[in-house]
Amino acid sequence: MEREREKMERERAKMESGKSELRLAMEELCLLSSRDAEDHQQEQEQEQQQRSSTMDLLCVSKQLLHVLDEIGPTLLVLRQDIQQNIQRLEDLHARDPSKYAILTAIVTEEVEEGMSKKANSCTRATIWLSRSMNFSLHLLESLLKNPETSLKVIVEEAYKITLKPYHGWISSAAYRVALELIPDREIFIQLLMGNCQDPEDFAGDVMIFISIVQPLLEEINTILVKHKLDRLKST
Repeated sequence: MEREREKMERERAKMESGKSELRLAMEELCLLSSRDAEDHQQEQEQEQQQRSSTMDLLCVSKQLLHVLDEIGPTLLVLRQDIQQNIQRLEDLHARDPSKYAILTAIVTEEVEEGMSKKANSCTRATIWLSRSMNFSLHLLESLLKNPETSLKVIVEEAYKITLKPYHGWISSAAYRVALELIPDREIFIQLLMGNCQDPEDFAGDVMIFISIVQPLLEEINTILVKHKLDRLKST
């Protein structure tokens, strides 16, 4: 019920604003970054090392859910995983927003406590959220680079590159079933665009969205590589 209400509110906002899913996502990310800059300006001037924002990761991941909603129920397995990992990270952040404002603090704490590789750790949540984000970027970028390729093939290739290397046979089998129900690319793109854009505007939004999210992925990967967690597979 909650999910349906959120989706309806999202659709209403999109219609009223005349903006696409990607445009709404970019504006939310920019607004969040603006708030972070105001709240932590002094800290950022003192800190020169790369830091990953917990709220940035949560914001991007929630936008990814909206993109998956447009694909439909075919990628329900991926959507459920993302939702669970978002909830886990949100719960920890809510306990102490200042302490867990950056992902480095979360991962470092769990590594020191020997919890980072546990199935219910926030480190694992971070790993899988970043992989799902990487999947979505590959999908969107491939839509632009391969205008004649079907959405099914694009999703399959993105999955092979970003998620399959870390999945067990159960998850892989679920994705093989889901691929058979992927909609046509024209339908998917139109759902993302809404009634407000032409193809050139949509392509521009995709490239801007990728440019915003890619640095966050790189920062997360730096954290995970440092603790030798970047190759961690599903349990």
